[in-house]
Amino acid sequence: MTTNNAPLPIAGPRHSAELDSAEALRLLGSVSLGRIVFTQHALPTIRPVNHVLDGGDIIIRSHEGSAITSHTRHANGSGVVVAYEADAIDPDTHLGWSVVVTGYARLITDPHELARYQALLHPWVKQTMDYAVRIHPDLVTGIRLTAADETISA
Repeated sequence: MTTNNAPLPIAGPRHSAELDSAEALRLLGSVSLGRIVFTQHALPTIRPVNHVLDGGDIIIRSHEGSAITSHTRHANGSGVVVAYEADAIDPDTHLGWSVVVTGYARLITDPHELARYQALLHPWVKQTMDYAVRIHPDLVTGIRLTAADETISA
């Protein structure tokens, strides 16, 4: 593996503007990849996953033996607290947006609902994904990063 040690161009100053929750969820729904954050053995764990946004809830697929499947299966009725992050930030200009959702994750157990999500959400890893998890947002935050000399319209 080779490493390019050439200095990266320095991105200019950025302006960070908070997004309202409706705009943040709209942006989250515009991408298919995010990161779920949960605890495993009392430590934070992050996994990249693909998702769909359905009725304001984030739906991900999971498999038997995955930590998130196990946690949601053994959670009480309220579910398990997770965070979900998605973004679209240009690696060269460092412009874009980032959204973080905090809420409760629950395993989807209704067979008709599960079949619907299996048809809507196709895993991007070669593995049987027999489960789906619903994350209901309780807290939605987001930022948009623009060049400092641009006008913000959020």
